[in-house]
Amino acid sequence: MATYALVAINVAVYAICVAQARTGDFYGFVDSSVFNYSTLTPGDIADHEYWRLLTSGFLHLSPIHIGVNMISLYILGTMLEPILGTGRFLLIYLISLFGGSAAVAIFAGDNTATAGASGAIYGLMGAMLVIVLKLKAPAGQVIAIIAINLLLSITVPGISLVGHVGGLVFGALATALALYIPDLVIGRQTPTVPLRKRATGTAWAALVVALVVAVALGIAAPALR
Repeated sequence: MATYALVAINVAVYAICVAQARTGDFYGFVDSSVFNYSTLTPGDIADHEYWRLLTSGFLHLSPIHIGVNMISLYILGTMLEPILGTGRFLLIYLISLFGGSAAVAIFAGDNTATAGASGAIYGLMGAMLVIVLKLKAPAGQVIAIIAINLLLSITVPGISLVGHVGGLVFGALATALALYIPDLVIGRQTPTVPLRKRATGTAWAALVVALVVAVALGIAAPALR
């Protein structure tokens, strides 16, 4: 499953940072070249270091930080990936990651360094909410979980609220595109095989456009600030 691969990549990157800095503490990571060249600040994007929009989503600042994020990723991923399929799950994850990074690049303080998979994880929370609403199942639990996490983002120092909100919004929008566009394309027509293929292809195209928009917003952030 892609979920396991994402967890493994995050853990491996954290292990490399720890090995380079010889510490698992954020303040010691200044001695890690991987960490230094992968974090995200709006100033980095102004300096055309666009790769940070992606790489910052695979960095973590402490054992607690990566532990909480990887547990959350595992729980959400193992629930969502079988529902969405591996391809759509990965694309929604990337859209959420870039959406969170774009929000940081546009709205965060000039020298505010951001790192972590939580923007993408919030996107998976948004995906879960859209799926529950699509199934017309009770959404109270999911909404409560999102609300509690957003409250923590506001009240706990050092957490990137804009990155979390950006990931949440892009994840929810991407999932809505994936799930609702096929219904809109088919409409009241007889769902023949060619029509289903066209509906599925249209939804995939919309997801690719959403990814391009998320990346473009991040790149254009200096002009949008």
